[in-house]
Amino acid sequence: MRLEEIINKYYNQLHENDFHILKYILNHRDTCYELGINSLADKCNVSRSSVLRLAQKLGFSGYSEFRVFLKWQEQEETAAGKSGVDSLQADIQETLKYAHSHDFSELCALIRRQERIFVYGTGTVQLNCADELQRMFLAVDKHLHVIRAQREFELVLSQVTERDLVIIISFSGDTPSLFPSVQTLVTKGVPFISLTNLKNNRLARMTPYNLYASSSEVALAGGIRTASFASFFIIGEMLFRQYADDQKNGSLH
Repeated sequence: MRLEEIINKYYNQLHENDFHILKYILNHRDTCYELGINSLADKCNVSRSSVLRLAQKLGFSGYSEFRVFLKWQEQEETAAGKSGVDSLQADIQETLKYAHSHDFSELCALIRRQERIFVYGTGTVQLNCADELQRMFLAVDKHLHVIRAQREFELVLSQVTERDLVIIISFSGDTPSLFPSVQTLVTKGVPFISLTNLKNNRLARMTPYNLYASSSEVALAGGIRTASFASFFIIGEMLFRQYADDQKNGSLH
């Protein structure tokens, strides 16, 4: 599990002082794991106990365990390589590692229980991913309705109930135009699953049903930057295959 995912998990338990420390850590990933607790506290201009409490809020036994985690994560990211091919390979490996360690059973049960399932992608490639989900789930007699535009999403919101499910696919998880609609889902008590890049983002924080794919940007000639969506399709396939396995084994409820 990456630090961004841990922050999302415990976000509601964190305070302003915690975010101040985390901002420093996220901006100094390559060196902060070398700092002892007193040194990190000095860098952030906070007390030693503030750093210790943050580590414990994030689920670590203490700062020493947190520091080992930061070192392990930095070594993994450094080893990922710099070329586009190496970056893609690292993203896929990270996504597969996440998928193998993630329990999909609750999401599969949710998909099984809800009467209607809507899938909304915030962009062209996200919609391609939604179409692929729709295609796969047809094989297990589960019909997903793909929402193709923001206006269509807003119209669907007036009709959905607690018996429905919405899956939202967003690369960043921070698309501003998305959040009035998401807030409506929260207010109406409609469950929704977010599929976003593996980083701290607002969409993932708004639902307990999170899926993550690892996708890093690559610099191209002319200063252009791009990112692959291959890992998003992998997570979609993992969700479908787990659902199919659970259905075959009779473990869906």
